Amino acid sequence: MIGRAFILVLDSLGIGWAPDADRFGDAGADTLGHIAETCARGESDRQGLRTGPLNLPCLSSLGIGLAAQLVTGTVPPNLSSPVLRGRFAAAREISRGKDTPSGHWEMAGAPVTFDWGYFPDTVPTFPKELTDALIQRAGLPGILGDKHASGTEIIAELGAEHMTTGKPICYTSADSVFQIAAHEETFGLDRLLELCELARQLLEGYNIGRVIARPFMGEPGNFTRTANRRDYSLEPPAETLLDRLKAAGREVIAVGKIGDIFAHRGMTKSVKGPSSDALFDLVETEVAAAPDGSLTFANFVEFDSEWGHRRDVPGYAAALEHLDARLSAFIPKLRPGDLAVVTADHGCDPTWKGTDHTRECVPVLLFGPAALPGCAGMRETFADVGQTVARHLGIDPLECGEPIELR
Repeated sequence: MIGRAFILVLDSLGIGWAPDADRFGDAGADTLGHIAETCARGESDRQGLRTGPLNLPCLSSLGIGLAAQLVTGTVPPNLSSPVLRGRFAAAREISRGKDTPSGHWEMAGAPVTFDWGYFPDTVPTFPKELTDALIQRAGLPGILGDKHASGTEIIAELGAEHMTTGKPICYTSADSVFQIAAHEETFGLDRLLELCELARQLLEGYNIGRVIARPFMGEPGNFTRTANRRDYSLEPPAETLLDRLKAAGREVIAVGKIGDIFAHRGMTKSVKGPSSDALFDLVETEVAAAPDGSLTFANFVEFDSEWGHRRDVPGYAAALEHLDARLSAFIPKLRPGDLAVVTADHGCDPTWKGTDHTRECVPVLLFGPAALPGCAGMRETFADVGQTVARHLGIDPLECGEPIELR
């Protein structure tokens, strides 16, 4: 019998700065550790949300505190466990960026060994020929923004003007992205998505990783981004775990923004949900129904988008605690032969300066009937995750990575 595999990516849950973090200005960043420390000091209490030390009994029993210790030398406060029921490791990234596609593609066996294109931190940030072409081809009255910005802040700043002028809000960040925000009612969601598709075409040659649609609703002073975000990514630079599984006739179920990250390549089914809770519901649907030999690959983006980038430590802590409870209920539903992995794609330390991702190592927590508890050490690439899943599912090895011994 061939078991199944589940990869659950807690988007941005780094566990300590990577050896090359100084190149990114991130030496000292530690998403999980700093959240746990602020909670232990009572600085992440929020009335009606959470109080006290960070409480992750399930993740702790799977070895997340011990994985962090491999990177930083210490277990974060309150993340030790008297019982170990998972195989734990920590992984470094060899890709050149600290972005979502780089982390996921490397995880799936296709690291990014080239340099992404980035827009300068100037105003304007975009080349004039690019914005002129976008305005002309889309029939726009112009654009707003044209700078580096936080998504929520620029919508608050320019949302009212956008609604009255019809000009979309275009902005970027330290990542290789071109983002377009527009009001779902006054501008139109379909029109925004069409505009992003056009931008993706116009960015050919710029080597920009993603065009991101950022729809929002509401009135001036009370704007809210909706769940209809869409990412338009370049395709991975090489064959991935998903490609190889699909070619072998296996089911590959993408949950959340996995489909967008891989440019909808290598999957047989893609499902989305508006929140982490809804996405976990979809994962539980697949743990009940996915066939033998399948991969369910899920990304929980809110850790990054709602709490990491917004530097919301109590919100990040509460979300981790809620997911921990759901994970505890998920584990007994795994079948004999199943392997599950909890990992991350980069860091986004909510205590760090700025609002961007942080270059960090990530946890690799392997559990389920197919894995015995123990330490799998420090891994030299995220690709060890994909290579381990490839061997578990009985397909040919990937080009990158070393499999983790499960027993």
